[in-house]
Amino acid sequence: MTLSDRPLEPEEQEALADLLSLRQSIDNIDAALTHLLAERFKFTQRVGELKAVHGLPAADPDRERQQIQRLRALAEDAHLDPAFAEKWFGFVVAEVIHHHERIASASSERSTD
Repeated sequence: MTLSDRPLEPEEQEALADLLSLRQSIDNIDAALTHLLAERFKFTQRVGELKAVHGLPAADPDRERQQIQRLRALAEDAHLDPAFAEKWFGFVVAEVIHHHERIASASSERSTD
């Protein structure tokens, strides 16, 4: 539906109001997801720091496999495409590993100074 200069019919006004309400809900969820991701990355930052201090590798393939299985099951229970959940998780894990590698690199540079 597009808006034009003509007056809207009552059903169009109702549909537009529904659309705006749905979009507001989506915007609220997007904001919550952004805040949750920020909180998640605060914890993964701490994990990266612990790994760097103790010389542990940035990636943990066993943990990642376990998490993928867990998230796929959660997605199925929530009626979300498990493949989508796995793709999302893969993206997040790749970013976390990148952060962990940067932390480890910075840590090793500090220890050699």
